[in-house]
Amino acid sequence: MTSLRNRSFATPVFFLLVTLTAGNIGLDWVTGGFHDGVLYVSILTIALGIPFFYFHAKRLVHPIEDLVPQAAGIARGRLEVSNHGEDDIPKELQYLAKAINEIGEKQARDFTAMQKLERIRSEFLANVSHELRTPIFAVQGFLETLLDGAVDDPTVNRDFLERAQGQAGRLNALLSDLIDISRIESGEMRMSFRIFDIQPFLRDLMREMLGVAEQKKIDLYFTGNVLPHHEVTVFGDKERLKQVMVNLIDNAIKYSTSEGIIKIELLNQTPTTDQVTVKVHDSGIGIAPEHLPRLFERFYRVDKDRSRNSPGGTGLGLAICKHIIEAHKGTISVESTPGVGSVFSFTLRTQPE
Repeated sequence: MTSLRNRSFATPVFFLLVTLTAGNIGLDWVTGGFHDGVLYVSILTIALGIPFFYFHAKRLVHPIEDLVPQAAGIARGRLEVSNHGEDDIPKELQYLAKAINEIGEKQARDFTAMQKLERIRSEFLANVSHELRTPIFAVQGFLETLLDGAVDDPTVNRDFLERAQGQAGRLNALLSDLIDISRIESGEMRMSFRIFDIQPFLRDLMREMLGVAEQKKIDLYFTGNVLPHHEVTVFGDKERLKQVMVNLIDNAIKYSTSEGIIKIELLNQTPTTDQVTVKVHDSGIGIAPEHLPRLFERFYRVDKDRSRNSPGGTGLGLAICKHIIEAHKGTISVESTPGVGSVFSFTLRTQPE
């Protein structure tokens, strides 16, 4: 099989020879004689045409020859891209080089994203396995102890059963959170957006959480820059936003000392913005600065002191909050000072986009 370069060189040479030969024969037939000058001109034309056609073919085909191994490399998974696309080659070849570059760049991005997803998947499976193993082993240990004879001891049997029930509840909460975050990330969780007044929503929610706060003698109250009966409308899913608020308030209660203060603050929009900000302040143990950037990651654990003060969460609550707020086109953030407290805040739109 002949190469493209040989064809692009030989084809015009062949047609030149045919044309000159036919021209000489026709001229000889018309004039009735052979002219040496015409022959010399033909030979000179061929001699000058051959190098011209050769270099023209080389200039035309050389970029294609360079693109062939580049395309083959991309097909084999090599993700380097071509540098071709200069102005001195035909536009069609520039377009071809650009297309190959885009394919290579897209494969590089896809490969990087695939590696990241694989790493996240591996970490997620490892974290899930660890989180599931802890309550399962605990329940198993309590049941084995009871079966070994502790069930007949009235001083310990009820205590062990209550501990096993607590671990089973933790396991159920973990599975529920795993289902929620899986549905959110896969897009299967449907949001029911509507416009509603957020102020009575927050006040009702605060009253629901008062009982939990009073158990630790924590003062829970509502404040903001709005009047008590002034309407502050937001666009969101009430049930999912309630899930966010319950998680944030519950964390604030867990990590606050007895007789502490938790404040729910509502900041209404200014004339230049179309957002409302909700903040949850606590006077708890706080979070060290190095942990703040990763606080909303799945299963991320803070320091040991904070973990010891926690009754044992699933490690997914803040990640779920982040997903829900981002689904509302809002942002969620945290500010904290160790030993002073933390402030979790998120924004909501007042109207649909």
